[in-house]
Amino acid sequence: MNYNLNNEIASKNNKNVYRDGDKTIKLYVENYSKANVLNEALNQARVEEGTDLKIPKLIEVAKIGERWGIVSNYIEGKTLKTLMEENPEKLDEYLEMFVDIQLEVLDHEVPLLNRIKDKFKRKLTEAKNLDEATRFELLHRLSGMEDHNKLCHGDFNPANIIVTNSGEHYIIDWAHVTQGNASADSARTFLIFSLHGREEIADKYLTLFSEKSGIPKTHIQRWIPIVAATQLLKEDENHEMLNKWIDVVDYQ
Repeated sequence: MNYNLNNEIASKNNKNVYRDGDKTIKLYVENYSKANVLNEALNQARVEEGTDLKIPKLIEVAKIGERWGIVSNYIEGKTLKTLMEENPEKLDEYLEMFVDIQLEVLDHEVPLLNRIKDKFKRKLTEAKNLDEATRFELLHRLSGMEDHNKLCHGDFNPANIIVTNSGEHYIIDWAHVTQGNASADSARTFLIFSLHGREEIADKYLTLFSEKSGIPKTHIQRWIPIVAATQLLKEDENHEMLNKWIDVVDYQ
């Protein structure tokens, strides 16, 4: 099938996103891992088929020229990130909506997904810029974390929530989805806010998530050094700030 790539709607380091009528084409750069693209599509399909969550429907995996891409149906609306920026007076309202949506995701189980502890163990083992003592302590902490089966989005942030004109919300970008501990997913969201200079919102988010989920803050905070270390494999992340979070001393 031929796709029109004249209308680019988003761009990141390794991909461009286009709208072609009622379709969205997420197109990765040349030489991007075909296995990663196929795995993302598979995970999106598993969430789509295994839950009642509102997410874009997967249409196909396509190769356009020398680039692999994922084609889904287009969702008309604004991201929650855009709404927060356009209406700062409604930040608390939007943040509450955001946490409610995350808890809705975490309330599901998709047994065929990879487990978050296995993924983190692999990333900690592969991280070349971790000293061996820190790696040992983080792997030891990870092994002691409780095994859960919650659906963890893995990149849950306001830019990945689309709110339609009718007020419905759709969750996009399932590239990092796993099953595991809700506290780990919350720790990742906290770090996303912090890494983008939104420390005040990060703290508000953590307090609100803890209150609504009933999970003590300390449970989430114990995951933060582990999650921060797993992000060191990404070249586009702020490694200096990540290293500040990689602290194996327990929170009090």
